Amino acid sequence: MSTPEPTSSASAPAPDSTPAMSNGDANPTSTSDAPVEPLNPPPFQHLPYKLDPNWKPAPGHLGNLTPEQQKALEVLKEEVRKEFAKPENQTGLGEDKSKGLVWDEKRMDDTMFLRFLRARKWDVAKAKEMLMDNERWRVDFGVDEIMRTFNFPEKEEVDKYYPQFYHKTDKEGRPIYIERLGFLDIKALYACTTQTRQLQRLVYEYEIFLTNRLPLSSAHPSVRHPITTSCTILDLHNVSLSLFTLNAKIREYVQQATKIGQDRYPECMGKFYIVNAPWVFSTVWSVIKKWLDPVTLEKIEILGSGEGEWKKLREEVGEDALPELLKLGGKCRCEEYREVLGGGGAEERKDGYCLDSDAGPWNPPSSKEA
Repeated sequence: MSTPEPTSSASAPAPDSTPAMSNGDANPTSTSDAPVEPLNPPPFQHLPYKLDPNWKPAPGHLGNLTPEQQKALEVLKEEVRKEFAKPENQTGLGEDKSKGLVWDEKRMDDTMFLRFLRARKWDVAKAKEMLMDNERWRVDFGVDEIMRTFNFPEKEEVDKYYPQFYHKTDKEGRPIYIERLGFLDIKALYACTTQTRQLQRLVYEYEIFLTNRLPLSSAHPSVRHPITTSCTILDLHNVSLSLFTLNAKIREYVQQATKIGQDRYPECMGKFYIVNAPWVFSTVWSVIKKWLDPVTLEKIEILGSGEGEWKKLREEVGEDALPELLKLGGKCRCEEYREVLGGGGAEERKDGYCLDSDAGPWNPPSSKEA
C-alpha cells in the first residue's frame, strides 16, 4: 500500500551528487591541500550546506539527544560492530550462502542507528536484534545488487494500473509520495510485472529515497536542515467495494510491503494521509491496522471526502505542492516540466504533467536550476 515509485535514471542524480551549498566564504586562492573548514559544528560537520540557524532538531534525533540516548547510540554501534566481526556473520548469507555482512561506513551512520533505536523506544537489545536482522535480510534479498543492476522497463505499463509517484515536498520539506489506489487493476498489473519485481522496486525506491531525495530536499535553500522522513498521500477516490475484499494477491503484497517499510526502513514515515476514505474503509482498516506497529499508527490520519476534509490536507501539505489531477483543490500542474517530458497534446495532458514529472529538489525542471 506504500510502494514508492522508481526514479528514472535520467532524472535522478546519483547518491554521491548531493550539491555542496556554499557559505559565501570561499577562498579563491586556497589549494586542494588546504584544510576545509566545516560549514557546521558537530554533529553536523559532514553536511555540505550551511544549516538554518533557526532550526532545532527534534528530540531523539541527531543533535538533540539526552545523555541516556547518546549512550544508547554509542553502545548500539559498538555491539553491532562486534556482531559483524563474528565468524558466523562472515558467510552463509545470500542466494548461494557464500556472502557475509560487510560494514558500510557511509550507510551505517548515526542517523541510521538512531532510526532503529527510536523504532524500539531506545531499548538497545531490541534495536540491535532489529538492526542485525535487517543487515542479514539486505544480503539475502540482494539490496546492493538491486542498486547496481535494477531496471524497470515495465514502469509505464505498471503505472497505468497502479499510479504511484513522488511529487515535490510538503510545508516541512518532506518528499511527498502519492498513491492512487482507486486506479489499481490487480489483474492487469500482474500481467505486466510480478510481485517479486514490485518488491524489488519498493526496495530500490526506499534506497533512492534515503540516498537521494532526502539529502537533496535537506540541502534546498528553503530548508537547509536534515529531512529524515516522507509525507505519503493515499488517495482512495474511485476505490470499489471489491478491492476492499483484499484478495489473496493484494493481501500478500500489502503484508510484505508493510513489513519491509516497518522492519527494514523504520522511522522513514513522517505523515501518512488517507484521503477520500469511503464508509466501508473502516472495516478494512480494522484488518490492516493489525499489521502496523503503534508508532506507525500514530502518524496516520484518515480523511473522508469533501471540501472540509481536503482543506485540512491543503493547509498541512500546501496547495501548490498538491497535483491538480487529484481533485483535492491542489494547484500544481507541473507545466514547467512540459518540455522535459516531450510536450503532448492538450487532450493527452489535460491533467498536467505531475504524474510523470518526478518534481522535487531531487529533479528540478532544468539544468540551470540544478
